[in-house]
Amino acid sequence: MEIKYNENNEITLPVYENLEQNIEALESIFAEWGDIVKKKFVLERKGGSIGLYIIYVDGLTDNEMVERTITRPLLYEWRDRDCTRPDGTRASGFADAVFEQIFHNQTEAVDLTKQTELGQVVAAVLKGDTGIFVDGAAEAMVLSTKKLPTRAVSTPQKEAGLKGPRDSFNENFRVNTGLLRRRIKDPKMKLKQDSLGQRSQTIYGLMYMEDLVYPSLLEKIEKKLKSFEIDGIFDSGMLVHLLEEKWYSPFPQVQTTERPDKAASAIMEGRVVLVVDNSPEVIILPTTFNTFFQAADDYYNRFAVGTFARCLRYLAAYITVLLPGLYIAVTCYYPQVLPTDFLLAIAGARNDITFPIVVEVLLMELLFELLREAGIRLPGQMGNTIGVVGGLIVGQAAVEASLVSTIVVIVVALTAIASFAIPNEEFSSTFRLLKFFMIFLGAVWGLYGIMLGVLILQIHLSSLESFGIPYMMPMVSGSIDDEIEFQDFVMRKPIFTMRNRPLYARRGNRIRFRKQ
Repeated sequence: MEIKYNENNEITLPVYENLEQNIEALESIFAEWGDIVKKKFVLERKGGSIGLYIIYVDGLTDNEMVERTITRPLLYEWRDRDCTRPDGTRASGFADAVFEQIFHNQTEAVDLTKQTELGQVVAAVLKGDTGIFVDGAAEAMVLSTKKLPTRAVSTPQKEAGLKGPRDSFNENFRVNTGLLRRRIKDPKMKLKQDSLGQRSQTIYGLMYMEDLVYPSLLEKIEKKLKSFEIDGIFDSGMLVHLLEEKWYSPFPQVQTTERPDKAASAIMEGRVVLVVDNSPEVIILPTTFNTFFQAADDYYNRFAVGTFARCLRYLAAYITVLLPGLYIAVTCYYPQVLPTDFLLAIAGARNDITFPIVVEVLLMELLFELLREAGIRLPGQMGNTIGVVGGLIVGQAAVEASLVSTIVVIVVALTAIASFAIPNEEFSSTFRLLKFFMIFLGAVWGLYGIMLGVLILQIHLSSLESFGIPYMMPMVSGSIDDEIEFQDFVMRKPIFTMRNRPLYARRGNRIRFRKQ
C-alpha cells in the first residue's frame, strides 16, 4: 500500500473500517522494523467473531501492562454483555458494539483514547503507546503504555552544592515535570505541551504560574518555538541556539539548569521553564546577566555567606577575562607602574625564556584548555589523572625547559581557578573565550586596548535582551522601586526582607512574603 505524507512529514491516511486495510498500511509503515510487536486476535462473541489487531514498539512499551490491561481481559475474561453505550443507547452494528464494549468495559485502563487518523495512531505508537484496531470500526484505540528507557534520578553533576536537595533532572520528560510538580503543588502552575522536530517529534512543555507570568512573555516564547521547522531536536542545547535573538553573541541569552529547585524558584518568580524530552537540563526564560552568578545554595546559607560567595564570583569573572591581558599589557608597555622588587622578580624569571611574553601566555593558556578538553572527554578517573599530570608534570617540565616562566604559570593557574568559581559552566566558557580577545587587545594596544575591550563588552551587554527583558537588569534600567530590583543582586538580602518578586512577575502580583 502506498503511504501518503503531507509537507510536515505526517501520514494522511484515515483508520479504515476494514481491518486488513489497516494491517496492510501498518505493515508498509513499519516494514523492516525488528522491534515492532504486532498481533492479530480473533474474539468470539455472541453473534459472531471479530478480528482485533494490537501493535506497539518493544523497548518503549510496558509489555506487562499490555498483557494485563488488554490481552488478558479480552482473551481470558471475555464475558457476554449487553452491547450498549454508557448513555443507554444501543450500538448500531456488531463491530461498533464490540468497539464500544472494549473501550468502556473490557480494558482495565484509564488513559485510553480514540483516534480516527492513522497518522495519529502511528505517532502514539512511536512514543511508546499501544494501538488497538477492531475490524469494522473506523476508529482505533490508543492506550498509554509508555515505559521509556531512562536512568534514575541522580545528584547534580555541574551544579553541585553543599546544601539543598540532591536530585536533578534526567532524560525523561515526565520525571522532569514530576520533579517540578513535587515542589510546587499549586493548580495555577500550568503545563503547555507540544512537540518539535518533523522527524524526531520531541516533546516539550512550557511550565509557568498562570497568575504570575506576563501573557505577552508566554506569547513571545510560543511564537518563537513555532517560527522554525527542523528535522530533529535531541537536547535542550539545540533549542537554546534557536531561541536566542542575537546568535552571534558569546553570552548565553537563555539559562539552563539541571537542578529542579532552581527551576521551581524561577517559576515562582514569574518566569517560564521549558522542559525538553531527552534532555537532563531545562531552559529558564527570560534571563539576565546577574542570574548566571546565582547558585541554588545561596538561598540555603546565611545571607552574609551567600553575599560573600557572589562577590567572589563577580571577582572571578573579572580575573578570568582580564588577568592574562593585563599581565601582557603592563609587562610589555608599562613596566614602570610595577614595584621595583616585583619587576626584578619577573625579569629574573624570564632570564632564560626565549619566547615573547605574548607567545608565552598563549602557549600556557592553550595548553590548559587542551588539558581541560581532554579531561572532559576521558572517563571520570582518567580525566582526573590527566588534570593532575598535565597541571603538575607538564607545567613543571615547561618551566624547567625554559619555555615559560613561573610568573606566567601562576597567572594562568589563577585564571583557571577563577573560571571554575563561576557556577554556570556555559557562562564560564564565555569568559574563557573572551580572555583570548583581551590578550590580543592587551598585546596590540596595552592598557588602552584593555579599556577598549571592556567598553566594547559593556556596549554589547547593554544591547542584549532576553524575550523583552534587558540583559543587564537592574543595572541598565530603572524602576519605580530600585530597592526591590537590587534585593537579589550582588548582595543577597535576608529572606524575610525579600518581600517582593522580581520584575519578571506581573506588577500587580509581586508580593511573596508577609508577616503575620
